[in-house]
Amino acid sequence: MSRKKLILPTFVLVVVVQLSVPAKMILDRENIIKEGSVHLFRTAPVDPYDPFRGKYIILSFADNMVGVEDESEWSWGESAYLQIAPDSSGFTTPQRVSKYPPDTGDYLEVMVSYVTSNGTNRLTINYPFDRFYMEESKAPRAERSYFESLRDSTQRTYAVVSVKNGEFVLLDVMIDGISITEIAEREITEDSN
Repeated sequence: MSRKKLILPTFVLVVVVQLSVPAKMILDRENIIKEGSVHLFRTAPVDPYDPFRGKYIILSFADNMVGVEDESEWSWGESAYLQIAPDSSGFTTPQRVSKYPPDTGDYLEVMVSYVTSNGTNRLTINYPFDRFYMEESKAPRAERSYFESLRDSTQRTYAVVSVKNGEFVLLDVMIDGISITEIAEREITEDSN
């Protein structure tokens, strides 16, 4: 076979491979959204001096501690598998943590950010979804609304996350049941009128 005859099939193969990788990533995310369980995670205030970089809002979560049998078996920075379930108010809370993925139930791979050393046997964990990306023009207004809602104890601020087999997709951040994106759009419209 001549060199010219190999160029076209090789080019087609390279194109197919390059398109298949992002297509698989998109299909995997859509599968998590379609078939995963939706969980609501209560958010909490974060350090106001560095809360927002570029086009995303940094999220911190209220329910980020979990009990363990023996704190000496855990170390800072270690990966863990956190089983989660909704509480009576509908918000997701940590149930138990282990070093291996559970066989049943919803879970997330998390990072241990703090281990007690006083016998209270508690871990503080970091959820893997701590950034909510937004359109750049809406981000500053969304940030302001988000932090105002966290200071107001009458408002419920939470992240909506779809979870399936340890994988997740952060769907939205809500303030009293309204999308933070919608709140930012409304403020932009009000300011322009």
